[in-house]
Amino acid sequence: MIKDIFTTKKPAFSFEVFPPKKEDEFESVYATLDKLSALQPDFISVTYGAGGSRSKKTVEIASYIQNTLHIDALAHMTCVGNRKEDIDKVCEELAAANLNHVLALRGDRPAYMTDEQYENREFTYANELITYLKSKTPLQITGACYPEKHFEAMSKRADLARLKDKVECGCDFLITQLFMDNDVFYEFQESCQAAGIHVPICAGIMPITSAKQVATTISLSGTSIPKAFSDLVAKYGDNPEDMKKAGIDYAIKQILDLKKFGADGIHIYSMNRPKTTEEIMRAVV
Repeated sequence: MIKDIFTTKKPAFSFEVFPPKKEDEFESVYATLDKLSALQPDFISVTYGAGGSRSKKTVEIASYIQNTLHIDALAHMTCVGNRKEDIDKVCEELAAANLNHVLALRGDRPAYMTDEQYENREFTYANELITYLKSKTPLQITGACYPEKHFEAMSKRADLARLKDKVECGCDFLITQLFMDNDVFYEFQESCQAAGIHVPICAGIMPITSAKQVATTISLSGTSIPKAFSDLVAKYGDNPEDMKKAGIDYAIKQILDLKKFGADGIHIYSMNRPKTTEEIMRAVV
């Protein structure tokens, strides 16, 4: 079980990958996974695509990680666009593939959902999915958390209350949204402890290797950008190679600092880029 890793190793190292949108790109994903497996992560998570066919791809990739590479796989599962019968079907697929771990998420509203469908959805929050999974399956469940609070939350206090509810519903450990300022993470850790949230927390780190990522990935996630990183973008943003190196170095410094201060785990959002992930791992392990 993944949760047992945290009792014997600190920090645990893990990666996230995502299924490709096109069928003919799947071979490249398996090649990516082969390269990532050589870095000996403790587990690899696989994001969940909206719609039935794409959710099957999540299971397919997670199965390759678990059953061919023999690395624990963590399959993402979202609920906002799913009915209970959809969740049941995915759970059957997971069981058939010998997959025991899921990251339970609310997820974003699918584009195809009408206002009426959205208002009458069966699952409103991730804690409802967690409760349902715990009542129906033996799955080991992980939750997501947001060091700077979820963008829809009224306040950090309200967000922590929702997070505590998720943990009490049955989360074994948590993985954070990406953050660029480690002090934000340390403050979040302290807030979790004060709120009675005592499960391991994996720090989510994404190497930002281009100026474009700042305008897309970071901005869309609501992550704040510290001055130290904005200075890097101002200095190297117009030079792709220099920006890539600066972004990797920044991620390495984040991880080394997190190790120094005893983070339970480091979860690298690999963006399916094994060379970048390898460069980071060589510097921090």
